[in-house]
This record gives sequence, C-alpha cells and structure tokens, in this order.
Amino acid sequence: MRDAGRLGCRRVHVLLRREGWQLNIRWTRRIYNELGLQLRNKHPRCQVKTKLREDRREAVGPNQVRAVDFVLALLAPGKKLRILTVVDTRLRYCLAADPRFACRGEDVAQTLERVCRRVGYLGPGA
Repeated sequence: MRDAGRLGCRRVHVLLRREGWQLNIRWTRRIYNELGLQLRNKHPRCQVKTKLREDRREAVGPNQVRAVDFVLALLAPGKKLRILTVVDTRLRYCLAADPRFACRGEDVAQTLERVCRRVGYLGPGA
C-alpha cells in the first residue's frame, strides 16, 4: 500500500478492501486515528486574477505615480523589521524608507504626509 500519510481514511479503507482485508469503515477509522494519521488539508493558493485596470495609468513624467510597499527584514534575535518604502515609479527613486519594528496606520499616514510635503502632492488626474 502507498504512503498512508497522504491518503484519507476512506481511501485507506478502499485500498485495504482491495488487498483482501475484511473490515468495516469504523475499524479502519479507529486504527487510522490511533496511528495519528490525518489528511493534511491543502489550502488553495490565492489566485490573483490578472486583468487590465483602467484606473492605473502609465507614468510619463516624474512625480506622477508613486508605489508604497513594505519590505520585511529578519534580525538575528528573531525580531522583524518592517521598512515602509515609497518609490517614484517613473524615476525608480526611493522617496522614503521608514524602518520600524511595529508600524501602525498612523505611522504610514505620517510618512506619506512627510513625503508629500517634501516632494509635492499628486493631483486628482495623476
């Protein structure tokens, strides 16, 4: 019989019956549980649907489109350092890199305000 760790109880029962074992599903389930076997649930990966987005426009000049993202760095003691990056997508220039151990929404808003005061606000058409 194949590796029972990747098979469910019902599938193990069917395979045992094919090999000539005369036992019912309750007996199979009891032995399956006593051995600590379980079918590991595979979580479906999030399938991101790619479609053209009309609201995203290509940047033709500097300071038109900005991208905001977090970069995660693991330190030696096991602490996570989160770095908020704000990038001008046309120039590929980092406008801000704000490292913090804990980043709240207020901290993100402060960083974005600081960038906008220094570089300028994007207009509604940008």
